[in-house]
Amino acid sequence: MKTLRFAMVAAALVLSVPAFAQRPDDRPQAQGPRPPARGPQPYKGAAPRVPERNHDFSDKPGHPNVPHVDKGKTWVGHDTGPNDANYHLDHPWEHGRFIGGFGPSHRWHLVGGGPSRFWFNNWYWSVAPFDVAYCDGWNWSGDDIIVYEDPDHPGWYLAYNVRLGTYVHVMYLGS
Repeated sequence: MKTLRFAMVAAALVLSVPAFAQRPDDRPQAQGPRPPARGPQPYKGAAPRVPERNHDFSDKPGHPNVPHVDKGKTWVGHDTGPNDANYHLDHPWEHGRFIGGFGPSHRWHLVGGGPSRFWFNNWYWSVAPFDVAYCDGWNWSGDDIIVYEDPDHPGWYLAYNVRLGTYVHVMYLGS
């Protein structure tokens, strides 16, 4: 009888292992600033800031000197408006539109590449040439990002680095 009970307990434990393996994400979650619930609002100003290569984004002591999101709400650096020549594309969405999901409920794990071409989940991307310097410190084979739609620059998306709390403009290259 003891052998039968032991065999039943052992069988139950063996059969329960797949249930633990089906968790959506076994990786430890990157700890960083709270991700924004939504992307930035469209620019609504009279005269947008003229983009400059050496702009200081460090709006407060201890904040990064790259485009970032304050307290999950304020998109610091996304204030050049829709006529910013650095993000003008003659053929927006030439590789198609990304439909994998936007916002914090869709967290993507980078699995390789670099600013000129990176990927996750068999989707390929490229950082805007003007923003390449802003992604220094990103781990291209380990960071989690969240993708947001860019309301001002057709053909571009915003990739928010969960660990660093920073973001860059990215172009979807397809799958």
